[in-house]
Amino acid sequence: MSSGSMRGGHRNSLASLLVILLSGLSACLGLDRAAAGDGDFVVRDFRFKSGETLPELRLHYLTLGQPARDRQGRVANAVLILHGTGGSGRQFMAPQFAGVLFGPGALLDTARYDVILPDGIGHGRSSKPSDGLHARFPHYEYDDMVIAQYRLVTEHLGIRHLRLVMGTSMGGMHTWMWGEAYPDFMDALMPLACLPVPIAGRNRLWRRMIIEAIRGDPEWKDGEYASEPLAALRTALDLLLIAGSAPMQMQKSYPVRDSADQYLEMYTRARLHTLDANDLLYQVDASRDYDPSPRLEQIRAPLVHVNSADDFINPPELGIAEREIKRVNKGRFVLIPASDVPG
Repeated sequence: MSSGSMRGGHRNSLASLLVILLSGLSACLGLDRAAAGDGDFVVRDFRFKSGETLPELRLHYLTLGQPARDRQGRVANAVLILHGTGGSGRQFMAPQFAGVLFGPGALLDTARYDVILPDGIGHGRSSKPSDGLHARFPHYEYDDMVIAQYRLVTEHLGIRHLRLVMGTSMGGMHTWMWGEAYPDFMDALMPLACLPVPIAGRNRLWRRMIIEAIRGDPEWKDGEYASEPLAALRTALDLLLIAGSAPMQMQKSYPVRDSADQYLEMYTRARLHTLDANDLLYQVDASRDYDPSPRLEQIRAPLVHVNSADDFINPPELGIAEREIKRVNKGRFVLIPASDVPG
């Protein structure tokens, strides 16, 4: 469901851009523990922007690699990577990311970097509506998600500086917010598949369609359903498929009617029973107040903004990325050409 993510045909381009962004950053010494694997951090009495509170907010995360410490004993090689809407930190274990970034000799080789892959609020194995509160779960926003990520990194993992913050789609939007909220906390930023402006236009429309499909399904029952509102979820899946699609790649992969129809049936069958309507509604609605545009000048770390030309959600013809990157002091925008390579 991670709409707008960078596709497989862009792996080499992403790697090249990371080389540029990470070059010149200081080396790290003093590895002192093995990869931690899965972990959880429980925040007591977490207060959301809405004023709602949760007695226990669970934040799940995955770490790869080992922390390296500088002469003052501070972790000096931590990298934070943020997932897209409906995803989790584990999505980056897929070959198109892990196979390019995390292996021996790769740009984020986990023998050199301590990679942190959190599950955002409402996602993965972090606290979410389907845990039991259903539609009574606090109505979180991106601000809440970023604050929770910061607390995970600083309070639980004891990290006071990051080498890199990178994210795709929703995680890319969070990357912009990290750069503004904590401008001296990282050496570099790389937001992917997103824009640093409010969710509006077509981007807002497909999100609103999903929200209304769920709320308008009689089987939703104000979030207290005994079984999933399947009609709403089918509509949501259709919209998510279109929003996350790349036309050249899909035309090549499904060039005739029957292959396209078979793919849709397979896609729906594989995903329909993995969704929870409340979780999805909250995930899509969390972007409602996103808007980093007034504070772009506050970003101090070098930033490379990367979008792809075949992105349905952030189409290049809008010209927004080219316009807004001029306001980032050390910013650069790169548009990766459309590709028919499956991702």
